[in-house]
Amino acid sequence: MSFPDFDGLYEWFMGLGEPYGVNPVIFGSIYIGAIPFFWIALGWLVRNLKQKKSVAGPVIMACCCAVSAYVYLIIAGENVPLWVYFLVALIVVYAVYSTLQKVKQKKLEVSREA
Repeated sequence: MSFPDFDGLYEWFMGLGEPYGVNPVIFGSIYIGAIPFFWIALGWLVRNLKQKKSVAGPVIMACCCAVSAYVYLIIAGENVPLWVYFLVALIVVYAVYSTLQKVKQKKLEVSREA
């Protein structure tokens, strides 16, 4: 009976962070840790769609969960691929746009009541 080579597996896994100068355990923990929150955001999104409410909040939460590990990579890493910066920037732009739209909508509602 042959046992798996855990030392080789450990070395391979720890080597994944070398090109970027990050700890793969931290990256993986953030990545895996965000999964339940991502699913919660998707449930919230579905509920809001059914109730015809704004989907901005759940979309932003889901996006933040999806990129949280990559934000760690940007902050702690080096030689980060350009697509990671683009993805995170795109989500930030959407979050800012969505927030501004909500503020405009609330201001309009308040001005109509006055």
